[in-house]
Amino acid sequence: MYAKTIPVIWGCFFLWNLYSSSSQTIYPGIKARVTQRALDYGVQAGMEMIGQMLKERNIPDLQGSESLDFLKVDYVDYNFSNIKINAFSFPNTSLAFVPGVGIKALTNHGTANVSTNWAVKSPLFKDAGGANLFLSGVYFTGNIILNRNDFGQPLLKLEDCYAQVSHAHVSFFGQFSVLYNSFAEPMEKPILKNLNEMLCPIITGEVEALNVNLSTLEVLTKIDNYTLLDYSIIDSPEITENSLDVNFKGTFYPLENLVDPPFSPAPFVLPERSDSMLYIGISEYFFKSASFAYYTAGAFDVTFSTKEISNHLIQNSQGLGNVLSRIADIYILAQPFMVRIMATEPPIINLQPGNFSLDIPASIMMLTQPENSTMKTIVSMDFVASTSVGLVILGQRLICSLSLNRFRLSLPEPKRSKIEVLRFENILSSILHFGVLPLANAKLQQGFPLPNPYNISFVNSDIEVLQSFLLISTDLRYEASLKQQPSLAGWKDLNLLSGQWQGKPAP
Repeated sequence: MYAKTIPVIWGCFFLWNLYSSSSQTIYPGIKARVTQRALDYGVQAGMEMIGQMLKERNIPDLQGSESLDFLKVDYVDYNFSNIKINAFSFPNTSLAFVPGVGIKALTNHGTANVSTNWAVKSPLFKDAGGANLFLSGVYFTGNIILNRNDFGQPLLKLEDCYAQVSHAHVSFFGQFSVLYNSFAEPMEKPILKNLNEMLCPIITGEVEALNVNLSTLEVLTKIDNYTLLDYSIIDSPEITENSLDVNFKGTFYPLENLVDPPFSPAPFVLPERSDSMLYIGISEYFFKSASFAYYTAGAFDVTFSTKEISNHLIQNSQGLGNVLSRIADIYILAQPFMVRIMATEPPIINLQPGNFSLDIPASIMMLTQPENSTMKTIVSMDFVASTSVGLVILGQRLICSLSLNRFRLSLPEPKRSKIEVLRFENILSSILHFGVLPLANAKLQQGFPLPNPYNISFVNSDIEVLQSFLLISTDLRYEASLKQQPSLAGWKDLNLLSGQWQGKPAP
């Protein structure tokens, strides 16, 4: 039931957002740039895709009626069915950007070998059999227009389509093949005429079929039990002579509250580069919206029992359990003992050239609940943990890891001695170093799935931290064997806050 309501929620949200922001300039959270190198590779990959497609597609029957004057036959009805393209070659094929328009596709001097069943009928005879059809001088040109539909999904359109086959040679085979081949040449002209009339409608139909698939792409995806991610396309692609830029919204929302965060994305410009096939810019806004959404949804409020800490957090020789035991000894309080860590504000994101940092304003509370009594706080401390974010691309995922740079601790009780403050700093340092950060990094190792729809994977990838955004530079590889569900950016498997990381509900 919930899955069915998501499209409805999204539709209402989109209309509201369209109305409220119609008079504003909307900047993207994610920007992708396709270069000419990608188009050149697209020609190669496209041939593989077309080959795979032709094996799966049923080509319409080719039929007609012609008179054969040289045989004194008034008419011959013919039908070519079960048409299969067994081999093809398009040696002169290119894709090029047309500024402000789209992508121009051009191929000429193409050839194709086709097998087919045939049947003929005339006043004098009728028969059926098999034949081979060799096509040459195949020419095609057209403009592929890229746009977006009302829901921010990609939309393709083919304009100025022109397709022509210059020559067709039919070879019949079977018991009377010598006879049929003697009048094959007069039939080749009408076959060419009918075939040339069919080509553009067939190609246009394939584009429309692709649009049907594109309309199923998820642009508002449930990431986990806390957030949704909106990566809808926010405007028409920007096309120059050398590249195509696509702008995605790139905003996280709390699962139960589809309201934009109280800050707006800032414009950012991808550097003018062309060495890679694809560049993806992920803005600071993207990470800030994630921080705000998770904070609003309560993801940064977890409580661990002593048993959970012992089972899941103690992975070091310094003995975090001994540290916690000392706390109990200091205050001479009963077990069970619990630790609650909660962010007091959304974690602060900062992207500077070569440096990605995350500051976490938070509080930590030592809690106990004596038998037959309510929960009591032993001590409460506020702190700000400053961490560095390490980044690497492994396969199709952006992997992040946190390392603690420093933290600032403050005790609310004004009478605490310097010795007690120092003692708690050591305790907190142990908890963060050997408890919280390893657990967080274990979850972060799952990574952020990167966009890879339609059997396209990333190779030779690199990542840089620039002013206010990350830049991913990557080449592409087409893998026909990949099986994927339709997902525009492939983020739906992300689950950073699940299982043990959720801890126990806060008291």
